[in-house]
Order: sequence, then C-alpha cells, then structure tokens
Amino acid sequence: MDKQHKASIDGDQWAQCVRDHGWLWDAATGKASATLILAHGAGAPMDSDWMSDMAGRLAALGINVLRFEFPYMAQRRVDGVKRPPNPAPKLQECWREVYGEVRRHVAGVLAIGGKSMGGRMASLVADELGVDALVCLGYPFYAAGKPEKPRVEHLASLRTRALIVQGERDALGNREAVEGYLLASGIEVFWLVAGDHDLKPLKVSGFTHEQHLASAAQAVACFFR
Repeated sequence: MDKQHKASIDGDQWAQCVRDHGWLWDAATGKASATLILAHGAGAPMDSDWMSDMAGRLAALGINVLRFEFPYMAQRRVDGVKRPPNPAPKLQECWREVYGEVRRHVAGVLAIGGKSMGGRMASLVADELGVDALVCLGYPFYAAGKPEKPRVEHLASLRTRALIVQGERDALGNREAVEGYLLASGIEVFWLVAGDHDLKPLKVSGFTHEQHLASAAQAVACFFR
C-alpha cells in the first residue's frame, strides 16, 4: 500500500464502540498492516462459519478485521425472520455510516470489502469514501442465471485499488465471463482453480476448500503488503 504507517487503534474507546454497535472484531496477530471492514453476503450473517473462518485467517496474517451487519440481517437476529436484503441505497448508506465510525477510531490503512453482495456494495461507495483499498471475496458479477446482465459498469472507472478473489467456476462470475469485462487498471483478480462462489473447488482439481481459503487469505495479505 502507498500508506506505510501501520494500522493502530485508540484502545478502550474502540472496544466500547465495537460493543455498542454489536460488531465483531478480530485483532491482527502482531502489528497490523491494515484494517479491513468486511461485510457479509446476502444470505448469511457476519458470524457465519465462512465469515468467521476468513476473519480468523486474515487476523493471523496481520490484518485487523471488523465485521458488521446490514439492517435486514441485524433485524433477523432480533426476530428470527428471514428477509431479502435492503434496497441498494440503504445498504450503501449503512456502509457510509460504518466506515465513518470506524475511521474515527482507526488510524493507518483502512480498507472495505466483503463476501459477495457485501463486497459489491462496498465497491459502489469505495471511491466516494476515499478508502485505501477494496477487497471482494467472490464478487457477484451478475445474478444467478443472468450473465447477460453484468454488474460491472462502475468497475471500469473505479479509482480505488482493488483485489477480487474469485473461483474460476463461480456461478455469479466465472473466469470466461469475467475476463471479457473491461475492469479498471487498479483491479487485480486472483483466480482459484475450479472454485465456486464460496471458493470451494471440485475434488478433481486436486485442491481442497481449506487450501483455497488459505490461498485467498494469503492473497489479501500480500495485497496489503
């Protein structure tokens, strides 16, 4: 990253902020190289097995990870009722609020991103917020079964430096389709062999899900370094 100073936190006030908002915080092992605000996908909460696993891997590699929930998912935690995601403007406003609060407490490199929908919403506000970087884990380049309607227009002009970790057979953006898109020069795509939307590979590929998740975390760590 072009910012050489390490991420730092203002201690007790930050801990209280995390508790007050109901967020999840995975502190980096050792000195943090960056802080990543990581949003969940459309169907699973911030403490899903996948999100918890990835947050732990990133923290072990020197990246602070802050997880939060969009309003519809937070409400599901209260009443147990499954509901669709909030409209995009509401999701983006939530991103603005979370980023603004975190920036007040966290110094150094601060990036945003997420799994699937969480990463896509982050990409829509990244330039506006002036974040240091964007990380998308399984980007939904198009809705399931609708490759003819790609969600890539803003990615062609994205100014924020970005990393997209993508499975080659992702049903929401496979390698053949994605390599045909015009993406900004600052976007790096890290491909995982035969990986699906959860980065899980086919057995015949010779890779395991564990290996792909480890590779994804390593790619993010290298991206920040």
